[in-house]
Amino acid sequence: MFRFICKTLLEQRRSVDLNVNCVRYLQTLTSLNSISRSPPDERSLTVSYLKNSCGLSLEEAISASNVVNIKNTQKPNSVIQLLKSHGFTNSQIASFISKYPRILLAEPEKNLKPKIEYFKSVGILGLDLPKFLCSNKQILLCSLKNQIIPTFDFLKGFVQTNENLLFALKNSSRVISCNIEKLMVPNIKTLRAHGVPEPLIARLIMLQPQSLILRADLFDNVVDVVKEMGFQPTSGSFILAIRSMSVMSKATWESKKEILISFGWSEDEFVLAFKRQPILMLSSAKKIRKLMDFYVNEVGLKPQDIIRYPHLLLVSMEQRIFPRWSVLKVLKSKNLLEKDINVVRALIVCKKEFEKKFVTRYVDGCPDVIKAYQSRVDVQDVVRDCET
Repeated sequence: MFRFICKTLLEQRRSVDLNVNCVRYLQTLTSLNSISRSPPDERSLTVSYLKNSCGLSLEEAISASNVVNIKNTQKPNSVIQLLKSHGFTNSQIASFISKYPRILLAEPEKNLKPKIEYFKSVGILGLDLPKFLCSNKQILLCSLKNQIIPTFDFLKGFVQTNENLLFALKNSSRVISCNIEKLMVPNIKTLRAHGVPEPLIARLIMLQPQSLILRADLFDNVVDVVKEMGFQPTSGSFILAIRSMSVMSKATWESKKEILISFGWSEDEFVLAFKRQPILMLSSAKKIRKLMDFYVNEVGLKPQDIIRYPHLLLVSMEQRIFPRWSVLKVLKSKNLLEKDINVVRALIVCKKEFEKKFVTRYVDGCPDVIKAYQSRVDVQDVVRDCET
């Protein structure tokens, strides 16, 4: 019976694989037929222009030529000139066009320039302008009158100043191209219905506007879960919890939680740590695992120490934890470290306080302290993984 089941499953899997391969094959034929319908001289002109004038690689140019067909270079030249005149470097232009080749066929004076001028008028200037425009392909494709200006006005109604608005958009420019009335307005109404004050709603918009463009039913669920954990809607931590939970999938959330539980945390202890530091879950799974492993197996902390100080999962191992731990080890080896030293506090105190207590006072008598404090060699491989 077991063999029969396995055989059946194998045949089903082969059938699925065959169907998938057939679909892929047909899609490839369709793409090739579409390309072949373009006159050879036009396709050659498109690839040549994308490669020589826009800076794309041959592979990128061929790929982009499947999306855009350049019959005349006058308009694309004007688009490139417009981008350069507003601070785009050659590499930024190449990257931008390789991702969004259709921009070359836009009307530079009629459609692109007014949008760029509007962004400059609200304070997106200098090097920030090309970075901002490259962050979301929809920005320059959106209607200035019907989408961009209404969205900016709506957000500014909450955050009040252009400076706050720009801070919010740097955190997530995706909100510019979303349907505010359909997505953000219902979620803001949900927060208000739960008693979240307007200043905290504004703070969430500044910290992570993307949180508020989650589908309404999913956002409602996030709010319910956060309240069940014991967060009060009138507290700042409530907003931070919403921010953390709304920007990742349930699977990603659960995988990070499982890592913490694998080091001995209970479900209740996880909730306690999250309530103390709601943004701890914004750290990547790799960083959480590496830091927990380092704290428990290298430093010798108990899992409960990290529950009491979950901020330990947010700091940089390379910039803070490893150099400080190296200093403490040197002092301990020289019998210069107090026996009742609070290791956790030494790892989390401000830079000035740590250096005053553990570095500068020992410079003359123990020069190895400086070497330890500046050394990051041994941890580079670990950091490369855990900081991503």
